[in-house]
Amino acid sequence: MKPFVTTVFLMGAALWLTSCDGGRNRAADDLHALFDEDWEWTLQEYPEFATYLGDDRYNDRLDDLSLAAVERQQHYAQETLERLQAVDRDALTPEDQLNFDLFLGDLETALEGYTYKAHLMPVNQMDGAQIGLPTLPALTKFRHLKDYRDYLLRLEEVPRQLAQITARLQRGMDEGWVMPRVPLRSVPDQIKAQFDIKLENSPFYRPFTKFPLPVSATDQASLIREATQTITDQVLPAFERFHRFFTETYLPAARDDVGVWALPGGEAYYAHRVRTITTTDLTPDEIHAIGLSEVQRIRGEMDRVIAEAGFAGDFDGFTRFLRTDPQFYYTDPEELLRGYRDICKRIDPQLTQLFGHLPRMPYGVEEIPDYEAPASTTAYYRRPAADGSRPGIFYANTYRLETRPKYEMEALTIHEAVPGHHLQIAIAQELGELPNFRKYGGYTAFVEGWGLYAESLGEQLGFYQNPYPKFGQLSYEMWRAVRLVVDTGLHHKKWTRQQAIDFFEANTGLTEHNIIAEVDRYIVWPGQALAYKLGELKIRQLRTKAREALGERFDIREFHDVILGRGALPLSILEEGVMGWIGEEQSR
Repeated sequence: MKPFVTTVFLMGAALWLTSCDGGRNRAADDLHALFDEDWEWTLQEYPEFATYLGDDRYNDRLDDLSLAAVERQQHYAQETLERLQAVDRDALTPEDQLNFDLFLGDLETALEGYTYKAHLMPVNQMDGAQIGLPTLPALTKFRHLKDYRDYLLRLEEVPRQLAQITARLQRGMDEGWVMPRVPLRSVPDQIKAQFDIKLENSPFYRPFTKFPLPVSATDQASLIREATQTITDQVLPAFERFHRFFTETYLPAARDDVGVWALPGGEAYYAHRVRTITTTDLTPDEIHAIGLSEVQRIRGEMDRVIAEAGFAGDFDGFTRFLRTDPQFYYTDPEELLRGYRDICKRIDPQLTQLFGHLPRMPYGVEEIPDYEAPASTTAYYRRPAADGSRPGIFYANTYRLETRPKYEMEALTIHEAVPGHHLQIAIAQELGELPNFRKYGGYTAFVEGWGLYAESLGEQLGFYQNPYPKFGQLSYEMWRAVRLVVDTGLHHKKWTRQQAIDFFEANTGLTEHNIIAEVDRYIVWPGQALAYKLGELKIRQLRTKAREALGERFDIREFHDVILGRGALPLSILEEGVMGWIGEEQSR
């Protein structure tokens, strides 16, 4: 799943069925008033996130990315922490104590994060205005004249925001917080794609190519004129200036070392990232060892599948065969997309075998935009709008089809769509009377851990029925195990980029293009890659405990509903909840 904003929001939920206590006490009233005020502040402070959720009240503005805004946000977090600490936690119900603790952890994590200068590195090949701004029109609702007027005002904000990003990057150069050079090689083309284009093909102009009925012909003509002028005179020149700064000033100043250890206080920063992403106290060395152990275990399973396939060669020969044989690749992007949609249609009817509760929100499959695709991963998921105006979307990469093997498609679809990200995130959004910061946020270790765990359910859903897609599933699991080794290797053990690539090539069936894109992703998103395997291992561990404790009474549907029925949680709190459920089942 690809995050839309870098701000960390937490997510959780109440149990499926909760009883009403007939009213709240003073402490609970104060707590929920704080939650409501904080949520409203969040939407106002991050209007692009509000648009992402389907809230159109702030569609006339862009996020304030100035250095002054960072100071303002830090001050706000400190004030909010002090207000939270004034609430009497002991007077709260257990569920509100959980709300309190999650919110407290959110604030403490944010405040610790401000001690580092990662906000001075707001652009890379995965994130930045060159990706986020062109995406906004597709996320915006255009139903009435006001929607277009708001959007025109937002377009006028583009030069301001790009200037603010430039100021952040410049400050980062002054203070030694700069991105490594090699992963940024595609960013200039990403920026250039926003201005070196015909107006009618620009994503910024796309809303003006088709109008809803409530917008009159006269208004349409006026809007087209204004949009043409604003995009031509303001938006495109702003991107040109940003491109010039990035290529002529920033890239030459970027660092050669790829690990965050090379940043000022980089070791402490990586430790912070590891704790935040994994929600554990595991050290980088412990995680590295877990990764090596998992690589060895999964390799044994992969070797067995190779033998089942009747392949005469060794592991390297088999992966070379998979990477190069034309039978495993589509030649038409539309065929690839149809392949993913077909897998989705085959999964949907089988979900009731494994889940007692399914979300109402639909999802779809779309193509990753051309300007983003070359540096993007194989796929990602974007959550549905909170108001139901936009479904969840599984985005698939059709760039260089010779690097998108068919045998990986089943596992990838299960991870990004159902029963992976869409099922989990849509359920969380539908969990009822919960603080919004829990419904629309997320703990990466839980969210991505669930996505990887979901891949292991493929056989129960009727997939992985021959050695090739089974090898694809194992290759994807190996991919996540390798991440533990590579991420800690790059950022803690001071590996080179080539060492990371070599380790990947030696242990997975991924194509060279995908391996390079993945390694470069880990370089610019330190710690994020650790979430998948650690989260999946915890869920598997809890399932084993539940099965052993409950024996024949164990119901996989109930187990999955318990895992998902409280939303995304830190792994330790998830474990407490599952163990509590096991105890309740045993006492019946």
